[in-house]
Amino acid sequence: MKPLFVLTPLLVHRQTFKRPAAEKPSPLKGLKGRSRDDEHRQTIAPISLLRRQGLALIVILCFFIAASPVRAHGYLVRSIPEDRAVLERAPMRVQYWFSEDLEPAFSGLTVRDQNGQVVATGGVAEADRSLLTARLPANLPDGAYVSELRIAFASDGHVVVESRVFFVGETVGGVAGAAAGGQANGLEVAWRTLALSSTLLLFGAFTLYSGVLIPAWGSLTHRAGMLPPRVMNRLNGIVTAGLMVAVASNLLALLQQTMVFFNADAAQVIGQGLWNITRIGSRFGDVWNVRMLLLALVALLHGLSVYYRSVYPETVRPFWTANTWAMALVLGTWSIASHAAGSLLWPWAAIGVDWLHLLAVGFWAGGLATLVLTLPVALRPYQDEERRLALLAALSRFSRVAALSVAVVIATGVYSAFNWINTPADVTETPYGGALVAKLALVAALLLAGLTHYLALRPERFRRWSRLLARAGQFKQTLRLEALMALPVLAASALLSATPVPVPELPRQAVEAATATQTIGDWNVTMTITPGGPGINTYDVLLESGDASPPDVRLQVVHPALDRRSAWLEAEPVEGGLYASVGDEIDRAGIWWTLVDIGGARAAFEWNISEAAPVVQARDPGLLNVLALGGVAAAIGLVVYPFARQFYYRLDLSPGSVALALGATATTALFVIVGVITIQNTQAQYEAALYPTPQVVNTVLPDAASLERGRALFDTYCATWQNFSGDLNALIERLPRTRDEELYAAVREGWRGLPPCAGTLSDEQVWDVVNYVRSYE
Repeated sequence: MKPLFVLTPLLVHRQTFKRPAAEKPSPLKGLKGRSRDDEHRQTIAPISLLRRQGLALIVILCFFIAASPVRAHGYLVRSIPEDRAVLERAPMRVQYWFSEDLEPAFSGLTVRDQNGQVVATGGVAEADRSLLTARLPANLPDGAYVSELRIAFASDGHVVVESRVFFVGETVGGVAGAAAGGQANGLEVAWRTLALSSTLLLFGAFTLYSGVLIPAWGSLTHRAGMLPPRVMNRLNGIVTAGLMVAVASNLLALLQQTMVFFNADAAQVIGQGLWNITRIGSRFGDVWNVRMLLLALVALLHGLSVYYRSVYPETVRPFWTANTWAMALVLGTWSIASHAAGSLLWPWAAIGVDWLHLLAVGFWAGGLATLVLTLPVALRPYQDEERRLALLAALSRFSRVAALSVAVVIATGVYSAFNWINTPADVTETPYGGALVAKLALVAALLLAGLTHYLALRPERFRRWSRLLARAGQFKQTLRLEALMALPVLAASALLSATPVPVPELPRQAVEAATATQTIGDWNVTMTITPGGPGINTYDVLLESGDASPPDVRLQVVHPALDRRSAWLEAEPVEGGLYASVGDEIDRAGIWWTLVDIGGARAAFEWNISEAAPVVQARDPGLLNVLALGGVAAAIGLVVYPFARQFYYRLDLSPGSVALALGATATTALFVIVGVITIQNTQAQYEAALYPTPQVVNTVLPDAASLERGRALFDTYCATWQNFSGDLNALIERLPRTRDEELYAAVREGWRGLPPCAGTLSDEQVWDVVNYVRSYE
């Protein structure tokens, strides 16, 4: 929530000015026959120097306070090995998963031993952009190892450097990792302030024109934009200045981001053209390109409105209306590039709420800044009553919409805060919580100052504080006080934007990766499944042998209880005897098998997959999250209520129409509910038909020993199958889509022309035969 309460004095209450019952306003219609010099001379109520200074302060505060949304870093959700873990032997890889995607070109991982020598380097995994990994050499000696991580988050471009330690053999004293620093980058704070301030000003200018100034002051006598030329000239100047600042600040953003990505100074970035690599080789650059294209479109449409205002004056208003939507999209690029994109709780909702927040602040802050800059020019020709009516026409409309914007700003700000604050400890024990509390305290003081101004504008309603209000009503000292109070608010906002968000409790669970070793022929086979839980996993197979040449390696994942098996996956060679594959075949907790074929030899592993092992990709909402989202929905309801109310009064509310509408609504709801239930049941039936629960379950792991026993049993008891080559070949051809229980039945009872296997075989012997027959696949 952005503290814009300093602007409350301009939200003029209707009772401040009382209009005579028979009088009708005619705002901005008193200039016919007057020269421009007459307009300057005949102003009865000139704006004093103090008031001009006050308006300037308000505009500055509007810019700076509005331009401080929370943009924090992502965080580590899982690591293998865990920080300061003591391992009996070194893992094949070190792997670090983060809460959001990383920039592959600007993220890296270096592993050093306790003497500082580099033992491995790595980067972002191709199959998972949130994973930073490095392959470790085989047979690392005992000792301490430090993983140095340089993390460039794709959502907001922040770069974090930290290190983590693990030990092989036993703990080594005097070796420790370094946590990520939380210092704010001054240049980043500067360009974010300028960029957001200018885009909020532009959005506010276009929305103020369409939603306030045209309804309040619009007249067909002014064909070019429906407003007097002096007002349109001022608005054009505001837009032109806003576009210049927006473009310049975005260029500064590209420069600073490139400096951070390459750890270079400005001269190197410009001289070597590194900025172009950032522009075309990062998500920050992708969003930057879209934002600049949209700003170019806004500049083009605005330029056309100025160029054609004399020849085609009726096109001015459509151009300004189109730019309102274009600037809304520009604000959307800030939400896409915010930390909301990395939220583990409803990321699309987080992005949408952040966008609503910026839109509301844009109308409130940007619109008010535009109004403050426009009013002196617009009201210059008017005298007492005309001036009052013209001012009232604009402020009464603006105040109504601004009040709704305030509701949206508060609701969306609360939701965003609860998106990162999960427990009381996140407030009391984390730097982020401390920065948030400090900001809220400063905002409360700023709100108190704004409330004093609000009361001062209504002295007849608050006579008991007349002495205090008389002093505040001068505005001189209080406006300066508000300006001073805004400075620490800005500092707290900058601190909050650079502080990492609290890490939820769930991702901190430490579960070791599943790993096992077997010896098959000449090969020592070590397999690791990481992270080893339901979802996407990496299957690593490390082969160690003295003289054997590297074979082809493939693997299959089996869930024996459901009699399901994946297709055979090709394991790609990495380096040093490591083969890897990635897949999402493991979709639930329980007992799973992985079968590894190594040049004709078979290794088989059994795993007990835990629900606690996977990398957390999402977290469940709490009560406060749900209530905060309800608050956002209520604020949106307040915004749409006037339109809904108008629609309501246009409805035909006769008993017959109401009954028909209710009946149609109930029927539609019934059909939707029945349709959803039918789809769910059909899907469940299809799933049950495709994968029915097996009546008999294979209990024998199909390892090399089982295949050897099965081959001997097959040659002894099922030798007659060789006499039915046609049916045997048909069975082998069907193996990829044949379940183990069907093969069990074929051995016991026969299949088509194949007779049952002779003799009395135990269940384990039958499963050995089944495993051997399946090896023909």
